[in-house]
Amino acid sequence: RTRPSFSQISSFSSTFIAQLHSTMTKIVLVSTSADDLKGHATGLWIEELASTYYVFKEAGYEIVIASPAGGAVPIDSGSMGEGFFTDEAKKFMHDAEAFGVLSHSTKLDSIDFSSGVDAIFLCGGHGTCVDFHDNAVLKSAIETLYAANKVVSAVCHGPIGLPQCNKPDGTPLVKDKVVTGFKDSEELAVQLQDKVPFMLEAKMKEQGGKYESADDWNSKVCVDGKLVTGQNPQSSEACAIAVVAVLSDIIA
Repeated sequence: RTRPSFSQISSFSSTFIAQLHSTMTKIVLVSTSADDLKGHATGLWIEELASTYYVFKEAGYEIVIASPAGGAVPIDSGSMGEGFFTDEAKKFMHDAEAFGVLSHSTKLDSIDFSSGVDAIFLCGGHGTCVDFHDNAVLKSAIETLYAANKVVSAVCHGPIGLPQCNKPDGTPLVKDKVVTGFKDSEELAVQLQDKVPFMLEAKMKEQGGKYESADDWNSKVCVDGKLVTGQNPQSSEACAIAVVAVLSDIIA
């Protein structure tokens, strides 16, 4: 009996992996590429990506970490401070595979959101106030997925990417939707109200969103159809779990 050659084995493995990926649920985690907000050092709030990454990994998803600029993602040093640097965030920072992907994030405009992507998750951090809120590529990605009945999700400042988006009928994406995001009183508490492009809660209400919230720094997640939003860093894991639940219903 002839043993298969290395090239044959390699070809079989590649085909098998490709077939496996074609059947896996694919989610794109989007992080900011910005490290400065009008003189305020910022970036990704690492917990909001780390905790969600592990929820989606546990669910068996194919995970793509993307950012507007691609490449290394800046991390807000505040998210690694005492009381904020969670166990999941520490685990992520010491996870060579995970941190390697974050250091070489996929450029957002290189992803075809019209094919093969089941969900998008916008992670927060004040860097999003620079490169999420007026971003044609992100707007297109969100609108494409929403129109295709895919899952659109975001947590904390991630939802700042939603107000620029419209439903297929031209009305604001959040109009008549139960939503949440970083609360105005939380923005005032961190004293960055004069640096953000707009107050998220007020903007969602202005666009006709049915904004809901918990007390400051308490977990709150809203699910309205395929739109899933979380209020703050305390909501990250619960928001990701809600996304898994919605996707499970779709797939089932």
